[in-house]
Amino acid sequence: MNIEEVRELGLALPHTTERCPYGPDCLVLEIGGKQFCLLDLTGAWGFYNLKVDPDYSLALQDRYAGVRPGWHMNKKHWISVEYQADVPDELQRELIEHAYRQTAKGLSKKVRQALGLL
Repeated sequence: MNIEEVRELGLALPHTTERCPYGPDCLVLEIGGKQFCLLDLTGAWGFYNLKVDPDYSLALQDRYAGVRPGWHMNKKHWISVEYQADVPDELQRELIEHAYRQTAKGLSKKVRQALGLL
């Protein structure tokens, strides 16, 4: 995978928005104003950050060298996924959707209702 593919997959999910709250070099994908994916636009990172279920995070880190605790994020709820490592593209697609769902389920009932997610 690459940054364009990750961005396109994230933006294809319903109600996803993007913005750069940390400066012009860091793109954030959000649902309902909550972040689920962070991408470095300079290409210097070689990975992207995703929100995940804590237990799933540990299982992924045990299985794949290309998955580690989220860089500059809450290590319990975020992982960093390397673009070109041992993480299959199909799994990366699933992880992006998982991050989206994890974030969506944490939204308030009012926001989920406004987005038609109930």
